[in-house]
This record gives sequence, structure tokens and C-alpha cells, in this order.
Amino acid sequence: MDPEVWRWIWLVAAATFVVGEIAMTGAFFLLPFGVGATAATAIAFTGTDPVWQWLAFVLVSAASFGAMRPMARRMERDGNPVGVGAGRLVGETGVVVTDLSPDPERMGTVRIGREEWHAETSEGDHLPAGTPVRVVLIEGTRAVVQRTD
Repeated sequence: MDPEVWRWIWLVAAATFVVGEIAMTGAFFLLPFGVGATAATAIAFTGTDPVWQWLAFVLVSAASFGAMRPMARRMERDGNPVGVGAGRLVGETGVVVTDLSPDPERMGTVRIGREEWHAETSEGDHLPAGTPVRVVLIEGTRAVVQRTD
């Protein structure tokens, strides 16, 4: 295969891996391969044989993967320290503002902190306004809650 073709193959591969990593936020799985493909791209533009390009890709990808995995594991274990996104509400307590009904067509409202969320109960029972609740799950734009005692 023409050496000119390998330059563009590696460049497209590097871009694909990096964009894939951005789409998979937080996994740090594709990024090391993007780094390896970038190294192979640099070597390909020097006109080096494809065998050396592949060797650079494999070695740099393995080294990057080894360097990033501890960080990814630590982030996975520690969770999100900042508390960003709706998932931060799971486990929080709140109060029913508008009655929660077992009828799926009539969703009630709960106040969690300073936010109000449409809500339903995890058991599908009726909870009157003023009932203390705990968030079990966030599904899209609604909170699934259960009564706290």
C-alpha cells in the first residue's frame, strides 16, 4: 500500500478514537488508542515503513492505556465529587408538594432542596402533599421516590 495512504488512515483513526472517547464521556477507553494513532500518524508523515507505524501505535496505545486506567478506576470508585447532573439527587430527601397518585397519567411534584421535580412512587402508591420522601432514581425529567419514616 502506498505510504501516502497510511498517513490518512492513521489521521482518520486518531480522529475517530478521540471523537468516540468524547461520546463515551468518562470511560477513558478509546483515548489511549487515539494517542497511539496520533503517534502512528506522526511517524507516517515522516515516510517510515508501515511496520514501524503499527509498532508505534501498539506501544504508545499500551503505554497510554496503562497510564490512564488508574485514573479512570479512581474516578469510577470515587464517583463525581462535584455533584453535577440529576444523578446527584439519588438518596436525597424531599417533600411531596402535589399529591403523588398511583395513576401514571397524573404525576405529582416533589421538592428536593430548592428544585421541584415531577415524581412518582417506586411502589405505585398514593402519597399526600407534605409527605417526606427519598429519591430512589431519576428517570429523565422525573424523580422516582419512596416514603421515608
